[in-house]
Amino acid sequence: MGGRGSRIFVGMSVAIAVLAGCGPTEGLSLDPPGRSDSQGDNKGDDTAKSHGTNPLDNPDGTEPGLAQITSDKDRTDARNLIDQVKTKGRGPKTGYDREEFGYAWADNADDVPLAHNGCDTRNDLLKRDGEKVKYRSGSDCVVVSMTLNDPYTGDTIEWRKEDASEVQIDHVMPLSYDWQMGASRWSDTERKRIANDPLNLMPVDGSANSAKGDSGPASWLPPAKGIRCSYAVRFAQVSIKYDLPVTAADKDVMLDQCA
Repeated sequence: MGGRGSRIFVGMSVAIAVLAGCGPTEGLSLDPPGRSDSQGDNKGDDTAKSHGTNPLDNPDGTEPGLAQITSDKDRTDARNLIDQVKTKGRGPKTGYDREEFGYAWADNADDVPLAHNGCDTRNDLLKRDGEKVKYRSGSDCVVVSMTLNDPYTGDTIEWRKEDASEVQIDHVMPLSYDWQMGASRWSDTERKRIANDPLNLMPVDGSANSAKGDSGPASWLPPAKGIRCSYAVRFAQVSIKYDLPVTAADKDVMLDQCA
């Protein structure tokens, strides 16, 4: 891996892959089952435990999680990256449908890390970010339980497949947002890529994902304040990779998170 000074250019050069689908939405819950009480007070706390990989060191999204960006050098690199994001007004949502981006969790998207491995996108992401992962008997693909250190809330979730919606796969840059910023004019193949790219996919607390909906950063940020600069970087990485602009308000908020 190159030094951090070159990461901005690496992030730009990764400009072709794909993103994948969001999990089902459910009503908000203050204390979902399986949540570790010891982590419950970390919501919105800058000191919440940080897990995963610094997004500046993970421009293709294949490494697990989303670690906090803390050093002055990294925060400067983060702002320089976000500065490269283009802006425009959010277009109409007319014609948007999830199916316009292909069926959810497609393993056959082209030019996407982790694709064409015989395992659907959702399970690929659970394996990428989960700890103590267990599989269905006779399978090395279908995850039935794991521990997730959720970057958005700072909580630790003991996930079981029978409560599947407790962990959902977030599109960091939501698909309907993509549609409004230019993806409506893309080919089906291009939309399938952005719907299944691990760079744009994050297993997270289901309630947090439901609260986010299709919001940009000006309307929604992760409850765990310490992760917000990393979230802004990941949003920028997707934007640059797919040459999709964000609104001016969203870019301003993204820059503020890394000030």
